[in-house]
Amino acid sequence: MSENKLAELSLNFAVKILKMCENIKGHYSIVNQIERSSTSIGANIREAKYAHSKPDFISKLQISLKECYETEYWLELMLRADIVSDITELMHDCGIIRRMLISSINTAKKNNT
Repeated sequence: MSENKLAELSLNFAVKILKMCENIKGHYSIVNQIERSSTSIGANIREAKYAHSKPDFISKLQISLKECYETEYWLELMLRADIVSDITELMHDCGIIRRMLISSINTAKKNNT
């Protein structure tokens, strides 16, 4: 899949997270963390498009992947703490983005040698 598809998926994912967080009362620190990590995924994907070099491109995607894993953690925490009741769709979307990032990083690393 193209980088444009990944950028679009990550943007839509961030919007879903922000909308979910609108309804959460209290737990401001957790809400802040998940909003920051989920929006950082797409921001770093966009930054990667204008990377200065192949290593810079890979680095931006790796940061995005780390933020994706962090977002999964916050979603799981929110579910276990009964802050949210259903994260099935969000976890699914996050998993798709994660797998696409891993694939893109691996391809970029292969093409960098």
